[in-house]
Amino acid sequence: MPAKRELTMRQIRQMLRLARDGVSAREIGRTLGVARSTIQDNLKRASTAGLAWPLAGDLTDAVLEQRLFAHAGVRRGFRRRAEPDWASLPCELKRPGVNLMVLWEEYRAVHPEGYGCSRFCDLFREFERRLSPTMRQDHPAGDKVFVDYSGKKIMIVDRATGVVRDAEIFVAVLGASNYTYAEATWTQTLPDWIEAHVRMFRFFGGVPRLVVPDNLKSGVHRASFYDPEINRSYGMMASHYGIGILPARKARNKASGSRSAFCPDLYWSLSVADQSMLKPARRASSAWISMIVRPLPSRNG
Repeated sequence: MPAKRELTMRQIRQMLRLARDGVSAREIGRTLGVARSTIQDNLKRASTAGLAWPLAGDLTDAVLEQRLFAHAGVRRGFRRRAEPDWASLPCELKRPGVNLMVLWEEYRAVHPEGYGCSRFCDLFREFERRLSPTMRQDHPAGDKVFVDYSGKKIMIVDRATGVVRDAEIFVAVLGASNYTYAEATWTQTLPDWIEAHVRMFRFFGGVPRLVVPDNLKSGVHRASFYDPEINRSYGMMASHYGIGILPARKARNKASGSRSAFCPDLYWSLSVADQSMLKPARRASSAWISMIVRPLPSRNG
């Protein structure tokens, strides 16, 4: 990355002209409205780069900036390691089961000497910030929990009969800490939906102020930003616990973005109605998930 500068190219040209005329760094700083140390730093850079007034007529601002502020030994806009196709990664992330870890593993399979995982993620986040502006949402502790079904299913095998059934994955994430709860239910119907909430509250040891569902038909009959129509039973459950239901916006849903913090490869604790099939799976996975899904040490909820 190039060094940070505090002067525009026009100011730098004026600085070089004043310095040629014998004006002190302090006076140049007063003229340009910057600190003397900034002028001294830029004059030193100009001297190191061999730049002095008058500048060549074909010296553009871009070339001037590169000569003054680019690190030695690294061409501006050039990285030492092979780069992935950053523009394609946001589209890949929209596919089910794909996250940054998966994309990084695919990248390293092609480029073994490429970036490490943390650097890869940092560079992607820098690229992502340039795509489109987004609104940062700050969630007070205990304020909201975001709930939805993941869209992926897990196969459950009955040991006695060998019958294989698909189970849905219910996911809940607290907005402030990303503390995550997940379980399997046979369906996305209203009874399973409400029972999953009850077990979620028991797991968290309390209730938030608001529950933010992603407009699942079992909980929200009609999605609307101003007047959503909540399922009657779902509303009665909320009334029983003294909480509010705030469905996420239907178009370009960013309100339920905390769910993206849940890793699609995370295994889940299994606790659903058919204990004969799911109890063994729950016992096997509950210990593991308790080590993975836990609150951040500095804050709760």
